[in-house]
Amino acid sequence: MGATIAEKILARCAGLDRVSAGQDIRARPDFVIAYDFPGYTDVIFRQMKDEFGIDKVTDPSRFALFIDHMVPAVTPAEEELHQITRDWGAAQNVPVFERKGIGHQVAAELGYATPGAFAVHFDGHISQLGTYGTLAIGLRRHLLEAFVKEHILITVPHTVRVNLTGTLQTGVMARDVFHHIVRVLGPSSCRFKVLELGGEVIDALSLEGRQAITCLAMFTGAITAVINPDEKALAYAAPRARADIEPVFSDPDASYAAVYTIDVTDLEPVIVVPPSPANTENLSDHLGTEVQVGYLGSCASGRLEDLRIAAQVLRGRQVKPGFQLNVVPTSQEIMRQAAAEGLITDLVAAGAFVTSSSCDYCFGRLGVMSAGQRAVSTGTLNVRGRMGSRDSEIFIVNAAAVAAAAIEGRIADPRRYL
Repeated sequence: MGATIAEKILARCAGLDRVSAGQDIRARPDFVIAYDFPGYTDVIFRQMKDEFGIDKVTDPSRFALFIDHMVPAVTPAEEELHQITRDWGAAQNVPVFERKGIGHQVAAELGYATPGAFAVHFDGHISQLGTYGTLAIGLRRHLLEAFVKEHILITVPHTVRVNLTGTLQTGVMARDVFHHIVRVLGPSSCRFKVLELGGEVIDALSLEGRQAITCLAMFTGAITAVINPDEKALAYAAPRARADIEPVFSDPDASYAAVYTIDVTDLEPVIVVPPSPANTENLSDHLGTEVQVGYLGSCASGRLEDLRIAAQVLRGRQVKPGFQLNVVPTSQEIMRQAAAEGLITDLVAAGAFVTSSSCDYCFGRLGVMSAGQRAVSTGTLNVRGRMGSRDSEIFIVNAAAVAAAAIEGRIADPRRYL
């Protein structure tokens, strides 16, 4: 019996020839990644020293820290937290990447999306590194173990395989595909498992589109998502790789907890209705609903293809007066490329507010809504209070639909503008 890509990666990191789903092992992560956030990294730094007596991490090259929340700082306490992170990184010789963009995206740009590698973080959206054949798992508060020990205790997860077939219609994007997976399989379908994605639709998607899907794996209950790296992924990731690791691939006879095939040929743009990320419906069923705010960004969107399609929709048109359209490129590198292509000019000319990369619009620190307001968003969540008042509402859609809604001031079908 063959092995899945996840099993092969964990076997290497455990120093074993083979591991099986359900087996408890001690594995050495190739990368330990975090962003500074109160109650997480500052506590880990303190616990390392006070509770474990550890002054230095073993092999600083395995670690990476990102400052991407609360950027720029608006209170002294926020800046103090950033300085704690800078000081710790300097003392440990651990790189701290600041103001380069949303860490999950920047991690890929900087080579932490190494094919065949095992990476851990406390945030589950690190799963998007799975686009490049990296097993990247969010450990929540258990990340401390990876800071104080070289090996962490982990149970080898089962894997669910999803094959996506068909051809996407115009105006249907990777975000729609992911939310359709949730609609078909359910929000607990991959609970505590690895979501492995493949099929002709995945093959045809851009790397950016694949990242949008793998980023959101947690909303199927999965601990991460992974795609067997093809030539497209290897061409991007291999030259940037931070470690000399041989890429691995699932065997044809690998054992899966379940295998699903989903045909997306007839898929139309979808909308995720508040207050749950599991409420996937057809966008066409909500046309005309008034909205006042649009957010195009987050670790799941805001990449070049999102900015391109939004600019295409908005080019030569105007954001409706009174509508607030916030566009936040996922990284500074993406913003630079968008500027070089003229996309930023198109978006600003249409009336969008374009700002430097930050997580702050997604988790409600900036661009907050008041009671009664509604937003269309490419953010990660639509729960109550995520972007301001608990009496506001967030409808998750693709980037083209955000732009279309900005023109009309109501939920609109982007296909009429494409």
